[in-house]
Amino acid sequence: MEQIRIIVVEDDPDFQYLIQQTLSAQADLALVSCCKDGEDAFLAATQVSPHIVLMDLALPTDPMEGVLAARRIRLTTKAKVILLTSYEDPAIVVQASVKAFASAYVLKSQFPLLLPTIRETAQGVTPQAHLICSALLRSLTPAEMAVFQYMLGTPVTLHSSEKTIANQQTSILHKLGLQNKQQLRHVFSAYFPRSIEVKKRLNQDS
Repeated sequence: MEQIRIIVVEDDPDFQYLIQQTLSAQADLALVSCCKDGEDAFLAATQVSPHIVLMDLALPTDPMEGVLAARRIRLTTKAKVILLTSYEDPAIVVQASVKAFASAYVLKSQFPLLLPTIRETAQGVTPQAHLICSALLRSLTPAEMAVFQYMLGTPVTLHSSEKTIANQQTSILHKLGLQNKQQLRHVFSAYFPRSIEVKKRLNQDS
């Protein structure tokens, strides 16, 4: 069985050590890099191809550093991001997860949940991922949701004109903070893997 490759991004040495010791005791998990800031994390993620990046939400340089680094990693690599946070307010944590395109989050006060969250996230789409995805898509209108599904490759029937659909696609990308359809498909492959596989099969058959 292939090990789950993990990068840890944590500036607190004691908590980083706790994570290291916890992961090293698991035969199916491989800690491939430890980083203290977002820039080092991004470089490591592009070099060692992790499956999971554990990202501290509160890195010291900038309150948004963890979110921005996670987002950059998600847009550039195939890694899924799990946010680690001391914040207990669910609204704050979900909002940060949305901005980061994260797949899950773990409260530091609930550390025993870390291992099952890593394994479940690596294996597929978890209830947390569905929650984050729903929050991501909340700003889309019903018509835009149909076009969004179309952009992912889901077979849907659209009744609008080509110009209207093009305008809706632009609106969707703007609302989600993405530059193009390639980024959209890449990011949402973590939330809708089956839709992306459908798209790939259609491309292969055509």
